[in-house]
Amino acid sequence: MKSTLVIVAHPNLQNSTVNKRWAEEIEKRDHVTVRKLYQLYHDGKVNVEEEQRMLLQHDRIVLQFPFYWYSSPSLLKEWQDKVLAFGWAYGPGGDALHGKELVLAISTGGPDFSYQAGGYNNYTISELLRPFQATSNLIGTRYITPFVFHSAIRASEEAIEQSAKNYISYVLNPEI
Repeated sequence: MKSTLVIVAHPNLQNSTVNKRWAEEIEKRDHVTVRKLYQLYHDGKVNVEEEQRMLLQHDRIVLQFPFYWYSSPSLLKEWQDKVLAFGWAYGPGGDALHGKELVLAISTGGPDFSYQAGGYNNYTISELLRPFQATSNLIGTRYITPFVFHSAIRASEEAIEQSAKNYISYVLNPEI
């Protein structure tokens, strides 16, 4: 079984409905390590060596976050900038993550129909996530189709519970 590292990047996880529920559920699973960035690095100073060590120990990397301003929360961006270093994750000698899988697990506030050509956001979620796919290509990971839960703001408890089940199933056995 593949070992999975889940990087949870939610600046207000304790008040989250969807991302908190996902994190609670994934923490119960074997062969999974969960790292909650905003709890670990509330000062914004990422421990690069520890994060790189964790990445090396796992086969699958899940970046879990709410989709903010067509991107990730700022600490995840900082984590990427520091941890995915030149000469380690990319560039000459930068092959530490080659062959690992990268899965995005994101929640959006808007409904799915707002993420399409002609919709409120004018672009598909796939188009908006293209920088993450480009990063995956650069660092040599296999980019897996993202797991996306739309309308998180208006979701019922039943829908959130179902999303947690779907999340677990998907990130532990993603569609390649």
